[in-house]
Amino acid sequence: QVQLVESGGGLVQPGGSLRLSCTASINILSIYYMGWYRQAPGNQRELVASITTSSIIDYADSVKGRFTISRDNAKNTVYLQMNSLKPEDTAVYYCKAIFGGIRTSWGQGTQVTVSS
Repeated sequence: QVQLVESGGGLVQPGGSLRLSCTASINILSIYYMGWYRQAPGNQRELVASITTSSIIDYADSVKGRFTISRDNAKNTVYLQMNSLKPEDTAVYYCKAIFGGIRTSWGQGTQVTVSS
């Protein structure tokens, strides 16, 4: 199993920025897919951004142009840089990994609150 540890959440004003980190317990070059998802109260968990070992990147329409996903293989870490944050970005953000074919792991989540 792969352990994922997220960090970087917090309270930020509208228009502000945060960078989330997701560090894996194994070499992320062996993890085909890593993604950031979010879940707001009363809503289903949704994809925010994802990246594969082939550097195929995908973003939700709602975050395109504002969020950037990247990976640092040397640190076994995937980042989510979030700029121009809006109140509707408020949610718990989760990191997901798909490895070994179909095996999946989730992190514990980190809270992001955008409010003045």
